[in-house]
Amino acid sequence: MSEIDNKHKFIVVEGPIGVGKTTLAKRLAESFDTDLLLEGAGENPFLNGFYENQKNVAFQTQLFFLFQRAQQMQDLRQEDMFRPVHVADFIMEKDRLFAEITLDEEEFKLYQQVYQHLTIDAPVPDLVIYLQAPVNVLKKRISHRGRGYERNMTADYLHRINESYARFFHNYIQSPLLIVNVEEIDIINNENDYTLLLEQIKQMKSGRHYFNPATVSL
Repeated sequence: MSEIDNKHKFIVVEGPIGVGKTTLAKRLAESFDTDLLLEGAGENPFLNGFYENQKNVAFQTQLFFLFQRAQQMQDLRQEDMFRPVHVADFIMEKDRLFAEITLDEEEFKLYQQVYQHLTIDAPVPDLVIYLQAPVNVLKKRISHRGRGYERNMTADYLHRINESYARFFHNYIQSPLLIVNVEEIDIINNENDYTLLLEQIKQMKSGRHYFNPATVSL
C-alpha cells in the first residue's frame, strides 16, 4: 500500500444515508492499517425525535452535529497528520448541506450565525470518494441494517438528501473526486470490485473520475 499511503494523507468517503460510506471507510482504514474517523450519528440524543417529527427538534439535532463535527475536525488537526493515511466517513461541508434541508428559513439564519462564530479549521481531503445510489436502494439498505432511529425516515427525505449531494458534488473542486455508483456493484462484499477500487484510488492524482469496474481503465 505504500504508493497509496504516500499519495493520499486524508481520504473521505461521502454520500447519502444508507449508501455504505461508513462500511467502506472502515474497510479502507483496515486496508491502510490506519486511524478511522467516524461522525457518530448514533451519539446524537435528538436524532430519534428528529425522525419522529423533524420540525420539533431539527435545530437541536443540527446544532449537535455541528458542534460534534467541528470538535472532530479540531481533534484531527491536532493529531499527527504525518501518519500514512487518515480515513473519514464525512466531510465538514455536509453539515451545511443537511442544515439547508432540515431547517426553516429563520433557523437556518441562526445556524449560519453560530457556524460563523465557530473556529473550524478542517483539513482539505487529498481524495473524496462520493458514493451514489437511487432512493429505492438506499431505503432497502436502511431497512436491512435495522437502526431504530431510522425507521421513520421517508423516501421524500432521502430524495432531498440525494439531490442535495448531487448538487454539492457537481460543483466540488476542492479535492480530487472519485464518484462511485454502488447500485450495480458491491465494493464491500465483492473482493474483485473492492480490489479494483483500490487500484483506482492508487491512480487518482487530480480532477474528477468515475469508478466503473467494467471500464475501470480511466
